[in-house]
Amino acid sequence: MDAFGDLIRGVRAHGSLFGSSTLSPPWALHFVDGAPLTLCTVLGGSGWILTEDDPPEPLRAYDTVVVRGPATFTFVDEVDTRAEPVECGQDCATPEQGGTRHRLGWADDGGDGADDGLGGGGSTTLIVGAYPVRGEISRRLLDALPAVLRVDGGGTGDPVLDHLAAEVAVDTPGQQVVLDRLLDWMLVCTLREWFDRPGGEPPAWWAAQRDPVAGDALRLLHAEPAAPWTVATLADRIGVSRSTLAKRFADLVGEPPLTYLTRWRMTLAADLLIEKKAATLADIARTVGYSDPFGFSAAFKRVRGVNPSEFRRIGTAAAAATAG
Repeated sequence: MDAFGDLIRGVRAHGSLFGSSTLSPPWALHFVDGAPLTLCTVLGGSGWILTEDDPPEPLRAYDTVVVRGPATFTFVDEVDTRAEPVECGQDCATPEQGGTRHRLGWADDGGDGADDGLGGGGSTTLIVGAYPVRGEISRRLLDALPAVLRVDGGGTGDPVLDHLAAEVAVDTPGQQVVLDRLLDWMLVCTLREWFDRPGGEPPAWWAAQRDPVAGDALRLLHAEPAAPWTVATLADRIGVSRSTLAKRFADLVGEPPLTYLTRWRMTLAADLLIEKKAATLADIARTVGYSDPFGFSAAFKRVRGVNPSEFRRIGTAAAAATAG
């Protein structure tokens, strides 16, 4: 498993079936869910994404925007539209209307049947994938993203959108599952393109994955986090000297290999503490590479600022409150 694969594995679309409405300009749709991550892409037509603190983002056919929550956002025909926002998530895409809060399609005909660009007539179809992000592992991915990121059409995500368009056009058994998985694929393609954009500033671990030394080290640490790693054993597995590994890793990732490993182990442990309620601290310690639960507890408190038992108590209470 690579670093990106580990961080995104818990980010999954769910419930992307759609409701549909017929609107004429002016129109404004306010998405009130405030999901941790929301992907918005236009299959046809155009509009604008408006958030509270960021500049307006135009969306033309096959453009994609990812919005990081919990802020809400609005999709409008024009930046200064006269329309009163319809609250999507409560009224315009409820299950009673054939959909959920996560995807909306509509026809916008402007009166003349022509599509004249942003805010014009024609048919506008917006797909919105809302992604719940659970646990500390996926939260590290959120920390690497801005509030709003945008990827223009014409990239690797276009074939996925072709599949989405084809799936939207039919009503067949299993459609919701297909749409969810296609949206997951689209999110991965979008983040890859955004991290690799010219002049971008991707997180250190993203760029380091392509280095033959630091990248191999990252893959080993993520594939075998509980192994009894030392700089020497890691360097031996990669086939370089200790000094070469230590320098290359620190230069590209921004911290020494074993410091990175400790933080990653504590991230894994944080999720296990909440997810595996029956597991003892000794069980979790062994799972992340510690034979001594006392040593594990000391490392956890040093990295997370609270001991494992207190973290579990607070996290379990928070999870229960969210479920309620």
